[in-house]
Amino acid sequence: MDGSAGRSPEQLREQYEVERRLATRLKGATREERKSLYGSVYDELFKSVPHHPQLTRKENAEQEMRQGLIHGLAELLARFVDADTRFLEVGAGDCQLSLHVARKAKQVFALDVSEQISRNEAVPANFKLILSDGCSVPLDPASLDVAFSHQLLEHIHPEDALEQLRNVHAALAQGGYYICITPSSFSGPHDISKYFEDVPGGFHLKEYSTAELVRVFKEAGFTRFRTFFWSKGILLRIPVGPILAVEALMGLFPRSWQRRLASGYPLNRILGNFIASK
Repeated sequence: MDGSAGRSPEQLREQYEVERRLATRLKGATREERKSLYGSVYDELFKSVPHHPQLTRKENAEQEMRQGLIHGLAELLARFVDADTRFLEVGAGDCQLSLHVARKAKQVFALDVSEQISRNEAVPANFKLILSDGCSVPLDPASLDVAFSHQLLEHIHPEDALEQLRNVHAALAQGGYYICITPSSFSGPHDISKYFEDVPGGFHLKEYSTAELVRVFKEAGFTRFRTFFWSKGILLRIPVGPILAVEALMGLFPRSWQRRLASGYPLNRILGNFIASK
């Protein structure tokens, strides 16, 4: 879902201009300034762009859960979550996925920087919303079995990504998973700027290759890495080595070819799907 459906070119341009302005503020801020900026820039975005899909999709949350993205992600996570699982969603947004997982998991934590997109009228007893500064993960050490993020890492300033990953690693029990789905830099840009330029210029502060994910996750303390293919209910866990080799080969091609290859089947079902284990 790219957020273009039902919106005019003028509305897309409006979101693009707002995101560029706010992203420039984030990129130019110091590390300490960013701790308070993550929440405020998203709140400002949603106030300035009332047609933003993260706001409008809540009106059809139940339908989307049954038929769309939320249902698909919940089906994926069912392969990793059972009744004993302590689960964390990093960048939980409107919390619909976390609430879905809470039907099965022992405990669910939903972490986000903005309360405006995370308010829910009623939540189950095993669910807890936690507001963060974009880096911190205020949970006890080794208190999680599975951490998950979808379209999150690319929104974090590159200098803060390592700190957040270290904090997730500390909160995971030995053998715990971090399942990270983030757009591949080979097929990008994937933010609103894709309609207007060739590099991420909005709230995707950095898009990653698999090789870059391995480097930053390894530095954060993770020791085992895999990618995975997920399509039509099929989940295949793939050693990371072959994917690194494919990326190295793709790097020899012009940028337009990289984009075409990475966007085509089956690479579009593999690149950006990353599992790191403690």
